[in-house]
Amino acid sequence: MTDLSTSYLGLMLKNPLVVSPSPLNEDLDNLRRMEDLGASAVVLHSLFEEQINVQSNDLDRFLSHGAESFAEALSYFPEAQAYSLGPEGYLEHIRKAKKSVGIPIIGSLNGVSTGGWIRYAKMIEEAGADALELNVYYIPTDPELSSTQVEKMYVDLVRDIKGSLKIPVAVKLGPYFSAMANMARRLDQAGAGGLVLFNRFYQPDFDLEQLEVVPNLVLSTSHELRLRLCWVAILYGHIKADMAITGGIHSPEDVIKAMMAGARVSMMTSALLSRGLGHLATMRTGILQWMEEHEYASIRQMQGSMSQKSVAEPAAFVRANYMKVLRSYALKGSR
Repeated sequence: MTDLSTSYLGLMLKNPLVVSPSPLNEDLDNLRRMEDLGASAVVLHSLFEEQINVQSNDLDRFLSHGAESFAEALSYFPEAQAYSLGPEGYLEHIRKAKKSVGIPIIGSLNGVSTGGWIRYAKMIEEAGADALELNVYYIPTDPELSSTQVEKMYVDLVRDIKGSLKIPVAVKLGPYFSAMANMARRLDQAGAGGLVLFNRFYQPDFDLEQLEVVPNLVLSTSHELRLRLCWVAILYGHIKADMAITGGIHSPEDVIKAMMAGARVSMMTSALLSRGLGHLATMRTGILQWMEEHEYASIRQMQGSMSQKSVAEPAAFVRANYMKVLRSYALKGSR
């Protein structure tokens, strides 16, 4: 019998299909359906640093930096009542979720500073979360802020929060570090039990009629998976932390690729927003079918089989392959 089980953050999961944060996860009925349809775990929507700080009336200096010059900057943060769940409501949602489903529930904190995070991280643990995901959503726009300072901020955040908790901690990262492999190792050494690759930083658009900067949500596609596959495959075997791929998981084949690169789980939201929760069952059936057709007995059998350390041509992941790709196009153009 085909074995779809995997492990992530020390949690034994029935398959690698994990639902990543979105408004879908605010509804308990949705969580029940996700479990019934095949999800092995759910990362709850994030508790935002702004929510914590608004409650304490103490906006962190990293988030408010520049407000003296751009007074309108703070207007981009929603009013406290605009959030569907404040800090206390979020903790209660965890308690209810744990009673409603049998699959692991992973809490999520979104922000950049230690501040109130340690206190709320502990409260999330006490509410019953099986693990915590740190969604470090930070874009360093201050020219005076060096890469060294930014990296230290990440490492200190992970070390401080992990040192205060018993449950495992994962870190959701963006892809823009100049030395990604080194950063991954430092976070691993700081206590991160998992790395989630990669965060999608939503970029605003320009309204040319109103001359305003407006938010613009674009769902992911399978095309975005390549960057994630590349880095998971490169990091596999070099860090102890489990790796999760998020962004670009839409088909059963996407999940298979993620596992072969070296991921423990694949996380999805865009596919569920566009196709409905029933897509979870389609994904699970498709993974089983592919594995049976290609004679794979288990998910563990394929994990890391296409990583850089496992393939016949490791250079396929680095600069040598760049020259090979350019050469292939040159040959096509000459025909």
